[in-house]
Amino acid sequence: MRLDKYLKVSRLIKRRTVANEACDAGRVMVNGKVAKASVDVKVGDRIDIGFGNKNVAVEVTQIADSTKKEDAKEMFKYL
Repeated sequence: MRLDKYLKVSRLIKRRTVANEACDAGRVMVNGKVAKASVDVKVGDRIDIGFGNKNVAVEVTQIADSTKKEDAKEMFKYL
């Protein structure tokens, strides 16, 4: 699944366009490398996101094309 879509579906970032902009600005890293929005995300990947002065690190635990709001938290694990 594309990185920008994963960030939206997992609700780490609310909108896909915002996820695209974060990737273009170099604030999203996958497995220690700056990632573009088109990077393919797999189970076990580590995603680091920079939100201003706060950094969030998560590990992908599952991938789904769509989820309910309550189930979105199960798609990743905070590190």
